[in-house]
Amino acid sequence: MEDTARDTHASDAEDDRFSDNDFEPSKLGTRDYWEDAYQKELEAFQDIGDIGEIWYGEESMNRVLRWMDKAKISENAAILDIGTGNGAFLVELAKHGYKNITGIDYSSASVDLARNVLQAEELTGVTVKEIDFLNCHGQLKDFDICIDKGTFDAISLNPDNTKEVKKLYIQALKDALKDQGFFSITSCNWTKEQLLDRFSEGFEFVQQLPTPSFQFGGKTGNNVTALIFTRVH
Repeated sequence: MEDTARDTHASDAEDDRFSDNDFEPSKLGTRDYWEDAYQKELEAFQDIGDIGEIWYGEESMNRVLRWMDKAKISENAAILDIGTGNGAFLVELAKHGYKNITGIDYSSASVDLARNVLQAEELTGVTVKEIDFLNCHGQLKDFDICIDKGTFDAISLNPDNTKEVKKLYIQALKDALKDQGFFSITSCNWTKEQLLDRFSEGFEFVQQLPTPSFQFGGKTGNNVTALIFTRVH
């Protein structure tokens, strides 16, 4: 009876961690939305050289780069940008001196845009692939660092099955990272406590990166949460 109760409790805890009821479903969680958005940004870039929106602003990239400097991440570290979008972070990583950079996105228009942006910057050593991270089937392995700036937020809004896609995301992340590899996540949807819960199995919390804070009703909060984890077995 105790074993049954323990199993039930574990199952309930997992259900809570991957609950379908975190947020209302949104078109922001669909491939069609991003394909259309990046097709428009690609056309704008080709017409006027505008790369489009940088999710969470340039500071969201700079704070991760500052952490990488402090952590003395090797310039040869294998880095994966999950959901690379317009490739802006790939550009900054390359300009920062990193030499083994891969960006992936499930939107073909995003991949075209990122490649165009890199070419315009004359950065030829960066790999960009059209890959669905949730269904990569072992294509992504042995990375020293995986970076997510809004992708987990977006998939959490998937209108079809948020519980399943979050599980797929975390399994894909476990497969992609080396043991003791780092995971950097920036989110505007999830609090620190929620992210610690989501990534409680197979990962160890390292630190929270400073982000702008606000005060309301005597309490302090953050519009954006940025955390670093390490992969553990």
